[in-house]
Amino acid sequence: MKVGIWLVVLLTLFFGESLWIFLCALCTVLIWRRIANLQEATIRGGDGEVSGAWISTVTLVFGFAALMASITHGFSGALGEFFLQTEWTPSGACPDRRSLCENMSFGVNSLLLTTLQVAFGALIIAIPLGVGTAIYLSEYAHPRISAIVKPTLEILAGIPSVVYGFFAFLYIGPLVVELGSWLFENGWIDDPPNPLNPLNGAIVVGVMILPLIASLSEDALRAVPNELREGSLALGATRIETTARVMIPASLSGILASIVLALSRAVGETMAVTLAVGTVAAFTGNMFLPAQTMTAYIAQRVGGDLPFGEIGYLTIFAVGLYLFMITLALNLLGNRILEAYREAY
Repeated sequence: MKVGIWLVVLLTLFFGESLWIFLCALCTVLIWRRIANLQEATIRGGDGEVSGAWISTVTLVFGFAALMASITHGFSGALGEFFLQTEWTPSGACPDRRSLCENMSFGVNSLLLTTLQVAFGALIIAIPLGVGTAIYLSEYAHPRISAIVKPTLEILAGIPSVVYGFFAFLYIGPLVVELGSWLFENGWIDDPPNPLNPLNGAIVVGVMILPLIASLSEDALRAVPNELREGSLALGATRIETTARVMIPASLSGILASIVLALSRAVGETMAVTLAVGTVAAFTGNMFLPAQTMTAYIAQRVGGDLPFGEIGYLTIFAVGLYLFMITLALNLLGNRILEAYREAY
């Protein structure tokens, strides 16, 4: 409930000039409180309470839809373009900066595709290393080695993201340029590489989410009952066979939850990708050219000089709400998988 109250306060600060937006946000928070009763009502089996909770859930969806419509109200009918197109040019020379111009375009998919490109690229790097580290620490590592590796992972998790971004800008970027130059010279890519690119961001974000995957996956492996491990070894299986055929399948849901939560972290990362990927809001599919993620766009526009209420100002909240809905869905999915895993063991 406290989270809901703070959400109302923040929304009031952002949208205080519009009373109906505030009421919409207030209703959304109150309904959110009702969703907490859904699981309790389901457990108790009360049909009336279950129906009321489901009605609240449906109303919450409409509340978010109304809030999204209010934020994009200044787009003057550009909501379909916002979700379906990939060209993103929110600035232009207009007589009236509060209305749409012909040279403006609001296809958020260019930002979304770059965000997913960086996030899934980071997962490709972090999943093998993170899960492999978790398996080693839980099944094979000597206690002395674990005492060194685990604090190291905690230190990596505690480093500020801006430090990661600065490191990527200074050291990883030039290495990626060398790789891209070799590919360009041999005809593998069409354009020469740029130091700011999605591959640079994927590498640094992969390092950032590696401790999260390793820590949660290790917890999932250690939570598997020891009887399963001992039973497998008693039947003559080797330690490798026990790990591959018993421990990993038994902890798979926990490992998947760690991956989903790491994906949510990668999608929401801001400063590291701003310094590593760039600020060019265009998706080309070439990971060696500069691009821009959703979080980097918000950081860039907030730091600029935007008149209150103009189109460029409103795009910050539209992209922010879209990003919030994506990360919320990923977090709910990851927590749901973790809850199912805890129920199993």
